[in-house]
Amino acid sequence: MSEAVPDKPRAVKNVAILATMSAILGSQLPVYIILGGLAGLTLADDKSLATLPIAFQMLTGMAAAVPMSLFMGRFGRKAGFFLGVSFAIMASVLATMAMIFGSFWTLCAAYCCAGVWHTTQGYFRFAATDTAPPDFKPRAISLVLAGGLFAAIFAAEIVDRAQDLMAPIPFAGAFAMLGVINVLGMTLIFLLDIPKPKPKVAGVATRPWREIMANPNVPVAMLCAMFVYGTMTLTMTSTPLAMVGCGFTTGDAAHVVKWHVLAMFGPSFFTGSIIARIGARTVIALGLAMLAGCAAVALSGVELHQFYAALILLGLGWNFGYIGATSLLAANHLPEEQARVQGLNDFLVMSMLAVAALSSGKLMAVGGWNLVIAGLMIPVAIAALALAYGAYRDRRVVAA
Repeated sequence: MSEAVPDKPRAVKNVAILATMSAILGSQLPVYIILGGLAGLTLADDKSLATLPIAFQMLTGMAAAVPMSLFMGRFGRKAGFFLGVSFAIMASVLATMAMIFGSFWTLCAAYCCAGVWHTTQGYFRFAATDTAPPDFKPRAISLVLAGGLFAAIFAAEIVDRAQDLMAPIPFAGAFAMLGVINVLGMTLIFLLDIPKPKPKVAGVATRPWREIMANPNVPVAMLCAMFVYGTMTLTMTSTPLAMVGCGFTTGDAAHVVKWHVLAMFGPSFFTGSIIARIGARTVIALGLAMLAGCAAVALSGVELHQFYAALILLGLGWNFGYIGATSLLAANHLPEEQARVQGLNDFLVMSMLAVAALSSGKLMAVGGWNLVIAGLMIPVAIAALALAYGAYRDRRVVAA
């Protein structure tokens, strides 16, 4: 976003701060996912709309992706992050009020605010590259996402320990606790050292979209990011509902999701190094293979250990696929194109998340867990075909 000269010591400092922000502020997203369907099920008259709040979260995130990227392009990363956390605080207040007053549509409004925060947090990974030298960018992205490892632990503790703080009102305590977390995490934004972008110089031309997209790595990276994140959202959103439906407790579901999120972010400590060694496309391919493995395990049964195994594979597949796609995109556009390219990428990603979250409740209502898992395989197959096509196009260019 900025046009600062790459500076590794400053980049390392920014990565450390962004990773800490991911750990603290990022803990609320798993909480919203874990509790969204269950809170919706408690408040909605039509139980097939149980995951509608999560769908609103994704739709709002989709709508906010491009405006937030352009806002950061004009006013800087720090201003954008402050704005995003402000929406996160509003989300916590509204969700708490929704549970107290039993209002399903207030819960949906809360998740709309959470969606703005969701898309804002997505720019942490790009902010990590703003001051980083090219050889440090993949590792910077993966280390920032590694903060999610600790976010998973915090999220499970919030659900376990805070959901009954306002008993007998379900889940209100956990939503209220998120407000405290946001106030604490907001203070870290002051420590970031990412300069504001320089004003555009009149007369300097930027490449048209046709030319940007002519590089096959750009659309392939966007498509893979969309489908990898979409399949993860489809499956993780349905998991608490499926587990409770199979007789397991909310606590069981929270711990399965915790291990899933640990698998999502744990490998981030070395995913960047793997990308540097074997390439982003190969890492994406490994991620897609893990997602296929998740589907195979999930279809084999609904015992507790099968939920654990499937969701861990889902997390590992997301990590390799999403970090690989982000690294591939970051390496294939010019610095002055960041606001537009990153904005479009996250708009497409959030669009897919909205479709996945909305489809999740409907698929569960119509065909149950097995139908959700069958739906997972379609985007995985499309992403694999796109990745193979991109590799084929690259080989033709090299040969020419």
